[in-house]
Amino acid sequence: PNHTDGFKRVFDSLEPHKEALPGSWDTELDSFQKILVLRCLRADKVTNAMQDFVAQKIGQRFIEPQTADLSLVFKDSSSTTPLIFVLSAGTDPAANLYKFAEEMKFTKKLNAISLGQGQGPRAEKMMQSAMERGKWVFFQNCHLSPSWMPTLERLVEQIEPDKVHRDFRLWLTSMPSPKFPVSILQNGSKMTVEPPRGIKANLLRSFVGFNDDFLETCEKHDEFKWLLLSLCLFHGVTLERRKFGALGFNIPYEFTEGDLQICISQLKMFLNEYEEIPLKVLTYTAGHINYGGRVTDDWDRRCLMNILQDFYHAKVLKDGHPYSESGLYHQLPPDTTHEGFLEYIRGLPINDTPEIFGLHDNANITFAQNETFALLNGLLTMQPRTGSGSGQSREEVVAEVANGILERVRDPMDMNEIMKKYPVRYEESMNTVLIQEVIRYNRLLAVLKRTLRDLLKALKGLVVMSAELEKMFNSLYNNSVPDLWAGKAYPSLKPLASWVTDLVTRLEFIQKWIDGGIPTVFWISGFFFPQAFLTGTLQNFARREIISIDTIAFGFSVVDTPAEEISSKPEHGCYIHGLFLEGARWDFDARRLTESRPKELYTDMPVMLLKPEANRTPPTTGIYECPVYKTLQRAGTLSTTGHSTNYVVAVEVPSNEPQFHWIKRGVALLCALNF
Repeated sequence: PNHTDGFKRVFDSLEPHKEALPGSWDTELDSFQKILVLRCLRADKVTNAMQDFVAQKIGQRFIEPQTADLSLVFKDSSSTTPLIFVLSAGTDPAANLYKFAEEMKFTKKLNAISLGQGQGPRAEKMMQSAMERGKWVFFQNCHLSPSWMPTLERLVEQIEPDKVHRDFRLWLTSMPSPKFPVSILQNGSKMTVEPPRGIKANLLRSFVGFNDDFLETCEKHDEFKWLLLSLCLFHGVTLERRKFGALGFNIPYEFTEGDLQICISQLKMFLNEYEEIPLKVLTYTAGHINYGGRVTDDWDRRCLMNILQDFYHAKVLKDGHPYSESGLYHQLPPDTTHEGFLEYIRGLPINDTPEIFGLHDNANITFAQNETFALLNGLLTMQPRTGSGSGQSREEVVAEVANGILERVRDPMDMNEIMKKYPVRYEESMNTVLIQEVIRYNRLLAVLKRTLRDLLKALKGLVVMSAELEKMFNSLYNNSVPDLWAGKAYPSLKPLASWVTDLVTRLEFIQKWIDGGIPTVFWISGFFFPQAFLTGTLQNFARREIISIDTIAFGFSVVDTPAEEISSKPEHGCYIHGLFLEGARWDFDARRLTESRPKELYTDMPVMLLKPEANRTPPTTGIYECPVYKTLQRAGTLSTTGHSTNYVVAVEVPSNEPQFHWIKRGVALLCALNF
C-alpha cells in the first residue's frame, strides 16, 4: 500500500519522533528500527528519539545531566588511584575542588600547581612531599605539559600502597589529549563537568555570584542593574549562538566567564566616573577588546558588534524593554532585588528559542541535524573492523566502489592541446583562468587515479597495503572522501558518492568551456579557485578601458532570466549562477531577500550579473552585504595567496530590511552544500 500521506504527516510534525508510523511500519518495527526510519525522514529529531529510547529502556536518570558529587567519587578512591577531571570548554572544576577540600578540612593540606613550561620539577617535589605527609596535590592542565607526562606516568606507577600515606590523593585536570598517559586513565577515577547549556543556565550562573550589596554599590544603581542584565544576556547569547554552527559564528570562539567579569568591572567603573552613560566607551571595550579580542574573522566581528547593539543601547534603559519579539526576555523594574532577578531567570524556558538570537526558526533544524550527524559519525568510527555473516565482505565492497569511481571519472586533460587553443593573451584573462583550473583538476585526477589503482592492487595482494592506503580503504568503506584526495582537492563537505558526482559535473563544465569557448554564464561552484576567475573579470575590464585595476569594484544586479535561457555575454563583467542562500530566500516577485519558508534550509539564488565599475561608491541602504563561501562550514584558513580557503567575495543583495536583521540571521551565499 502507498503510505505517502502517513510519512508526510511524520515529516511535517513538530514532534515526528512521537508520531506513529503508517500501516505495518508501526506494528512490525521495534523502537530502535523506528529511529532508523526517522533518520531518513527527519534527521534533526534523531537525538530526541534516542533520548526517549534510552529513557524507555534503561531509565530517565540516564538522560538527565548529573552533578558531579566529589564526595561519592572520593569514597571510591584510594591513595594509589588518581582522580581525573576531563575538562570541556567553558568549565573549571577547581572551584568545586577547593570547596570540597574545605568541607573535608583539607584546605591547608591542598597543594595546587598549573602545569606548563618548567613546572615539571616543582610538581615532582610537591608530589613526593605530599605522599609522605598525606596531603592532596592538584595538577591543573596536564595537556599543556605533554613532555612531562611520561614522568607523571612513572611517578604514579611507582606509588607503593604500603609506603604511601593513606590520606594522599592526586587530583588532575586535562583537556582530552593523545599525549595523556593511558595507564593513568585506566587506573584513575574519571569525571567530567559540563558547562551550563542554554541562556537560562548561563544567566543563573552569572547572577548566583551577585548579591544585593553588589547590585546597589554603583552610584547609578538603576542604570547599573539594567545594563548588568543586558550584559549577562549578551554573554549568554554569544556563548549559545555557537551551537548553531556557521549560522551563529563562522568560528566557535571560546568566550569565558572572565570576559564577562572584566566587562562588569568596567561597567561599574565607567558608570561611576562619567556624568552621562558612556555607551560608546562601553560598546568599544566590550565589543572590540574583551569579547572582540578573541574574534579573528571580520564577518564574525560584524555579527558580534551588531548583537551588542541590542544590549548596550539607550533603549534598554527602561522597565519592560523586550529583548526578543515575544517579550519573553525583557528588562526588569529598577527596584528588583537579587532574589527578584533569580526568580525571573528561573521562570525562563530551559531550551532557548531562536528568536532571542535573531535567528530564523529553521536554525534549530540546522543545529539539531549537525548534532545528529556528529553523533552518528562518532558511532561509525567505533564500528568493528571485521565483517561477518552473509553479504559482501569489506574488501569486496571497497573494490566495487573503487572500480565504479575509476569508470566514472575521466583521465587528466591534455594540457598541450588546451594551451594551443587558449594561449595566454593580454586582452583575454579568462584563458589564463582556464589553464590554471585545468592544472589544478589534473593534479587531483592524477592522484585519484593512481591511488585507486594502487588500492585495487593491494586488495589483490600485488603490492603492500601501506598505512595511507589502509586509511583510504576505510574512507571508501564509510562513504567519506579519503584524505589523500581532499589534500589535493577544493574545499567540500560532501560524502564520497555526492563528491564524485560533483567532481564529474565540474569536469563537464571545464570540458564544455574547452570545446565551446568561454561560457555566457559561469557556474561559480565549478571553479577550483573562484577568486582567480573574479580577478580575471576585473582584469579584462581594466585592460579594455585602460584604467588601474585598484580603482575597480563590482556592481551587482540579480537577473530574472534562468541561466539556460541567457544566450549572449554582457558587454562588461560576467553572469554567474549556482549559488545557494542560507538563512533567507530570494523573493522572485518582490525581487528582494525575504524570510525562509519553514524547513527550507537552503534555496537557489538566481543568476547574478557582476559588472565592474571604476571608482564605485557602494550603496548604504536597500541592500544586504552578503558574504559568499565555498562550503557550509564558512570558516577557512588564510592561504599563501592572502585569500581565505573558504570566503570568496561579498555581494550586494537587494533588501528592504535593515542590514542588522540579516546579519543576526547569519545569511550567506554558498557555492556548494554538503549533500
